[in-house]
Amino acid sequence: MKSALDFPASAATVTPAAEQPAAMRVLVIEDEHDLRESLSQSLREAGYAVDAASDGKEGLHYAREIEYDAILLDVMLPRLDGWTVLRRLRERKSTPVLMLTSRRALDDRIRGLDLGADDYLAKPFDLGEAHARLRAVLRRAKGHASPLLQLDGFTLDTLRRKVLVDGTEVVLTPREYALIEFLAFRRGEIVPRAELYEHLFAEEDESFSNLLDVHVCNVRKKLGPGVIQTRRGHGYTLA
Repeated sequence: MKSALDFPASAATVTPAAEQPAAMRVLVIEDEHDLRESLSQSLREAGYAVDAASDGKEGLHYAREIEYDAILLDVMLPRLDGWTVLRRLRERKSTPVLMLTSRRALDDRIRGLDLGADDYLAKPFDLGEAHARLRAVLRRAKGHASPLLQLDGFTLDTLRRKVLVDGTEVVLTPREYALIEFLAFRRGEIVPRAELYEHLFAEEDESFSNLLDVHVCNVRKKLGPGVIQTRRGHGYTLA
């Protein structure tokens, strides 16, 4: 696995999230261009919707205004440092935060955790470890320590991003998987359509009013007509 600095940078930071399938929506706040680009690109390739900010003030604005599933936050940032961003964010939201920093001192790790960070990753780091820590943070935030979710009639493997029925994989597109995973994390609840769009689709997709319905229909064809139930005027829920 390449390190965070071995990945080539793309031409420009994509903010807001590019049009990519995503299981979760994350925000990367990092001022170092190459690292921001390589980390964001690797997350998109892994199926996340990614927004990116290059300074603390911009990052705090995104973090407050948009409902992210997790935030990767650098400590040494221009305009507002990561400590300040985290402290002000915690005044309003409990969004999971994975701190990224070149500082290895124990006091810095303790400070970040005390301010409300959910995990801490010191630079230089391996992208594989960053992804694994992010997955773990997301699972803990959703109340699932194990990567396997046993549901009615199928199993969701959040580590390999697969759906299994009687041990056999049911092939889903990234967005179909994104839909079923998000509903699985919220099972027992009715999830509004607007919230599904917010977490699963990029800005460019929002004008297509029937996009969500298409994916719901496809998942029902593959996993059964009753797996996702519609609550008219409210949203969707798992059976």
